[in-house]
Amino acid sequence: MNIEDELTIELNELRSANLYRTLRRVESEQSAHIVIDGRSCINLCSNNYLGLANHRALKDAAIDAVKKYGTGAGASRLISGNMELHDMLERVTAKFKETEDALLFNTGYMANAGIIQSLAGEGDVIFSDELNHASIIDGCKLSRARVIIYRHKDAGHLRSLILGNAGNADASYRRRIIITDSVFSMDGDIAPLGDILKVADEFGAVLIVDDAHATGVLGKSGRGSFEHFGITSCSLYVQMGTYSKALGSFGAYAAGSALLKDYLINKARAFIYTTALPPSVVAASLAAIGIVQDDRTIPGRLLENARIFREGLQAAGFNTMQSETPIIPVFTGNAEKTLLFSGKLFDAGIYATAIRPPTVSEGGCRIRTTVTAAHSREDIEHCLEVFISAGEELRLL
Repeated sequence: MNIEDELTIELNELRSANLYRTLRRVESEQSAHIVIDGRSCINLCSNNYLGLANHRALKDAAIDAVKKYGTGAGASRLISGNMELHDMLERVTAKFKETEDALLFNTGYMANAGIIQSLAGEGDVIFSDELNHASIIDGCKLSRARVIIYRHKDAGHLRSLILGNAGNADASYRRRIIITDSVFSMDGDIAPLGDILKVADEFGAVLIVDDAHATGVLGKSGRGSFEHFGITSCSLYVQMGTYSKALGSFGAYAAGSALLKDYLINKARAFIYTTALPPSVVAASLAAIGIVQDDRTIPGRLLENARIFREGLQAAGFNTMQSETPIIPVFTGNAEKTLLFSGKLFDAGIYATAIRPPTVSEGGCRIRTTVTAAHSREDIEHCLEVFISAGEELRLL
């Protein structure tokens, strides 16, 4: 049997299990309403939480940057690609996140892989939440450190594992690292960061927080999970975040101490061996942070829209799991029913994709919905009507 036959068999197995995936083409700008395969839909699965991806200020900033700097950085930042806009965004990001400094990465995936591989290696131990993002899981594997999984959001279990495997008197590990998402991307719940930080401080562990879905969303000023929990100081921590979700642009960052930045510049392969972000993308991210800082009415609309939709789903009898954020999963269980549900929504003009294994565990399928600040009250009410109708038809209610 040749490789093409083997690949065909594997793909057919995915089809039989209702786990086969295809790409759908978006033919419009990213907003509350998009055109997919020629059909206009309410977009109910985007991470464009604040609706900034098509904001005029971001467009203008990107266009002006192209005019001044061109379209590409031309090299990695350690060669000739370190442009003044990169330095500017790092300074602005550090101020926004209230850290000493920040370092840009090209994607959240690369940031997590780069940070974890740099800080952890053989002889180290990582304690990771069981529902952490795939980029964290892969970064842990690549690090070659020992990885210990603690129960989801369970700081007590985390502490007991550290006591059992790397307690205060145990010098067998060079470095202890705790890693967690702040907002979990498939469940929409929030990690108990204050409790986890206490554990990290108790054992002198490094704390790495993936703030990708919290930046621009949580906290009075949209600074993310640390502001949300009132955490103002933490000596051994790294905040990873992205510009590609609530900020409507692209790229990622590691925010922390100036020493951490210097270390990552010299050790993070995901930073060293990749071409720098294009100037237009960096300029758009700068504009986005400015909007978040200047206009707090946008995050307010986001949270209000999310509350209305979540409470409407719950009142109808849907299981929205532990959602506390604009990420609102609608639990469906098996893959076949989830695909049917997603199809009925699309037929009614709502685009909300089916989430199936391996993204979630077996039996944990769901429609992952995300409400944005750009959705109108009419959009939300229409979505609720369609969800209830489809849910009753599929006996989910």
